[in-house]
Amino acid sequence: MRLTQLPLTTLKETPADAEIISHQLMLRAGLVRRLSSGLFTWMPLGLRVLRRVERIVREEMNRAGALEILMPAVQPAELWQETGRWDLYGDLLLRIRDRHERDYCFAPTAEEVATEIARRELRSYRQLPVNYYQINTKFRDEIRPRFGVMRAREFVMKDAYSFHLDQASLDATYDTMADAYARIFTRLGLRFRKVDADGGEIGGSRSQEFHVLADSGEDRIAWCEGDSYAANVEMAPTAPADLPRPPATQSLARIATPGVRSIDEVAAFLQVSATQCLKTLVVEGTDGGLIALLLRGDHALNPIKAERAPGVARPLKLASPERILTVTGAPVGSLGPVTLKLPQVADHSALHLADFVCGANVADAHLTGINWERDLPLPTAFDLRNVENGDPSPGGGGALTIARGIEVGHIFQLGDKYSRSMHAVVLDQDGKERVMTMGCYGIGVSRIVGAAIEQNHDANGIVWPEPLSPFDVILIEINPKKSEAATAAANTLYNELQNAGYEVLFDDRDARPGVKFADADLVGIPHRIVVGERGVKEGKAEYRHRQSGTEEQVGLTDVLDFLRARREVPRQG
Repeated sequence: MRLTQLPLTTLKETPADAEIISHQLMLRAGLVRRLSSGLFTWMPLGLRVLRRVERIVREEMNRAGALEILMPAVQPAELWQETGRWDLYGDLLLRIRDRHERDYCFAPTAEEVATEIARRELRSYRQLPVNYYQINTKFRDEIRPRFGVMRAREFVMKDAYSFHLDQASLDATYDTMADAYARIFTRLGLRFRKVDADGGEIGGSRSQEFHVLADSGEDRIAWCEGDSYAANVEMAPTAPADLPRPPATQSLARIATPGVRSIDEVAAFLQVSATQCLKTLVVEGTDGGLIALLLRGDHALNPIKAERAPGVARPLKLASPERILTVTGAPVGSLGPVTLKLPQVADHSALHLADFVCGANVADAHLTGINWERDLPLPTAFDLRNVENGDPSPGGGGALTIARGIEVGHIFQLGDKYSRSMHAVVLDQDGKERVMTMGCYGIGVSRIVGAAIEQNHDANGIVWPEPLSPFDVILIEINPKKSEAATAAANTLYNELQNAGYEVLFDDRDARPGVKFADADLVGIPHRIVVGERGVKEGKAEYRHRQSGTEEQVGLTDVLDFLRARREVPRQG
């Protein structure tokens, strides 16, 4: 493609509303243009990248035995009402009504429609297992769309839904999908990890996420090189300390702490470490009462774990300061387990503390030198916190490392969550009706584009992995109006590369060399070939690799062989 035929508009300045690097570079490189909040038009270069992702996803899904279909993006309310999600899904669901006053939604996902297809099309166990997938537009009405295509309201997603007679069949397909996902992200040239995860609003018994590793990632993942363990921090378990609790060395004392509320303030005021403080969080209980959750001062409560603690209501809800004061007589910031007349659940690390500091259940006062079993009884023990760097791996292979990741894929075992409520059954070997069990497998196709840029960029722009680049080669002609010989050589090379199967972006614009080089770096195509008058006289072209920055002189007649030596077979389609 010649750039004189492509109205590419690049931006020198970073758009003010672009918060992260992928959003900034996608706008600056002309890959997308914002239409409205969370809505983007994919421009020619961006769409080529998106199609690259789709092609690899499609090839690997087909290879894994999945069957491609295309479901409507607009779905009738009655299907969602069958599963109860019409009311449960909340404000993320964009509800619409047609001229006949019938309710629909713009699909954020398609479990109900896929189950509707299965209950109509599948009659016998002999037809199972089957795995339907689609690559389609989805819509989630995010309250605050941000980060460009990373959290847009409208996005492209690959979603698949498998149907089985039993758990063993589901397990086999689940593993097949996990392998397919690993191949997809490997082929895309991305550094990623598969981690254990929570099913969220989709539900299900087993769930894993695929994360592209990037410092800007919103998600925190815990992994251990020694035993290949990896999990979302919300799912990584902690265990009681191996060593016994240290012995008590201090006496209990009450200290006035006027105006001191937070753990950091308490630690600074008393000149102790936050690791020696205990914080008390009060949440709603299943019986309508309150429950106190106790953690070490430097640790963060894990809401998913906390919801599983005995007596804690789901969803997790912190009690209001007013209710806490009414029930306990103490304000938030002055709470502690000593004399607190509430059921208490303590994290394992909190139970390993000795001579610790906590609130005195009186305004502007704290207790020091507190010790379990001497000053207060041991409460119920439970895993309540997020793991931290250096915590032991659950797999026993060493210490955990916390990294940032961007979720780009998620696989679930749904069981009969949807098939039972929608009565999706087949006849088994004995002619009896059996509710099918289901799996669900999603990939954020458009999100991958943003995630790839977050992982692959430098100060000058995007640095595409070769499988994702919109073109294989960018060919730049220097001063096209100055030298007929250079123009002829550039055109000859352009045709030669295209005939050999390379997809070439030919910068034949009448623009300054510096502008062309800056745009080439911004767009991020892996291989750059420069043809100019001086080089043509010497029979040379200049080659530069986008990622390494290495530059070499190459004979004009040797360019094709030179590129072939540096890449595999050119992509087709």
